[in-house]
Amino acid sequence: MTRTLLVAPDRPGAYPTIGAAVLDAPDNAVISIAPGVYREVIDLADRSVTLTADTGDVVIDATSAQAPVLRTAGGRLVLRDLTIRAGDAPAVELHGGALRAERCALSGRFGPVVLVTGPAEVSVSHCKVDGGEHGLVLEDCTAQVEHTKVSGVSADGVIIRLGATVVLRDCQFTDCGRRGIYAYQYGRPTIESCEVSGTSEAGVLIAYDSSAMLSHTLIRDTAGPAVVFGRRCHGEVVSCRWENTAEPALDLAEPELVSVTAAVQVEPRATTNEPAAADVESLLAELDAMVGLAGVKDEVRSLIDEIQVNEWRRKAGLPVGSLSHHLVFAGGPGTGKTTVARIYGKLLAALGVLPKGQFSEVARRDLVGQYQGHTAEKTSVVFQDATGGVLFIDEAYALSRAGAESDSFGQEAIDALVKLMEDHRDEAAVIVAGYSHEMQQFLDANPGLASRFTKTIDFENYSPDELTLIVQRMVAANEYDLDARAAPILQQHFAAVSQAANFGNARDARRLFDRARKAQSQRLRRLDGMPAISDLRTLQLADVAAAVS
Repeated sequence: MTRTLLVAPDRPGAYPTIGAAVLDAPDNAVISIAPGVYREVIDLADRSVTLTADTGDVVIDATSAQAPVLRTAGGRLVLRDLTIRAGDAPAVELHGGALRAERCALSGRFGPVVLVTGPAEVSVSHCKVDGGEHGLVLEDCTAQVEHTKVSGVSADGVIIRLGATVVLRDCQFTDCGRRGIYAYQYGRPTIESCEVSGTSEAGVLIAYDSSAMLSHTLIRDTAGPAVVFGRRCHGEVVSCRWENTAEPALDLAEPELVSVTAAVQVEPRATTNEPAAADVESLLAELDAMVGLAGVKDEVRSLIDEIQVNEWRRKAGLPVGSLSHHLVFAGGPGTGKTTVARIYGKLLAALGVLPKGQFSEVARRDLVGQYQGHTAEKTSVVFQDATGGVLFIDEAYALSRAGAESDSFGQEAIDALVKLMEDHRDEAAVIVAGYSHEMQQFLDANPGLASRFTKTIDFENYSPDELTLIVQRMVAANEYDLDARAAPILQQHFAAVSQAANFGNARDARRLFDRARKAQSQRLRRLDGMPAISDLRTLQLADVAAAVS
């Protein structure tokens, strides 16, 4: 039975503060808050609670504090009918776990109003977000944001990064100092029936290997283009409109990677069915440029060599054995599986094995339906959309976790996938990815899976030296200079954290780099006046030391 705790400072027997109620609350408790203004900050580390207004207006005001108003790591936090006002820290900060916000008003002055770092699950509906530098920052998480308005932020309305999969539906993003929606570093937004207006740069920017689906969305009154897709970014633009934007309204760095059905037509580049040797070599060079992964690179090269030789044998009239292009990528998070899968798809296209080589990344939630029969339908649609390229199923073992007896929907998705791979064996390459042990359990979930996936490529964890090099490359790519004395500190740090069970490999390297930049920003803000360019570029030893502490 759910326990309800009442917060009412002037009522005998009730809790005087929200923080006091949280300390006493058992997991899954509901904390009902009487109307009033509560000037406090609350840490809900690894707790599962619901904070809800009893009746009337409930305001949690921490505008004078330097800490997040509500901060949680793990657990599950539900917010209903609350007004949360932050100062120079987030109104809500979530590090892993789950967040659900309904009918809330969230505001801030500096930094993100809502900050989520994953892995996490987020649901935001019928909320208002205003002020702050960024409205929502969603990193390495799965999120659904519906019927929500983000306005008056000094930079970006929503940032989707580090592989976050986010659905934005029936939302408004207005009066943003930079962009309305910004996805980068493998962000995966789906933008449906939204409105973006009044931005000083692009309305929607998809960058740095991200992919996006935009449909039935209006973008107007932007100082930059309506929609921008950067290099190596995939997506679709369906039935969208733009008014009073910079030209070109739809700016595509690589038009062949983006499907457009809208008023503005983008001509795709000419393609050829003949393998392009230069393209193959450049893609292999891109693979070789990745840090570490020696065994992975050898495996991919051997596959490409076999495909090439088969094509020569076919042209010479010699028999060719069947070769499956479906693969299992086994290894921990942050080991380059997604990046290698993208390159592999482009290689198959360059060799003429696949007509497009486009990359479609999905997870369990994209395949599993809500009722019997719906799952097979969803899986078929996802497979059809990936036809001609690579279907990448991340954490595929989630379809068969904990045995199939209590998860008929996951098993239905697996069974549908097996049949589709057989019926369309030469039309798409399916790559399933996840932890090594769990992927073996996944293959055992259906007798046909092992015969479809005959090749497993193992991705080993990065070494401390390799992770240090990854950080150094991130530093250079973002036009920073790293103090030469920082390398030993980075190596020692990665040697220590790599032993943890939840070690994230390159994801941890990215987080460390972000923390170092944050430390630099805090250091420079304490200076008088604008720093010199050399100071703005340099991450000092102290910044790195702060990031690893």
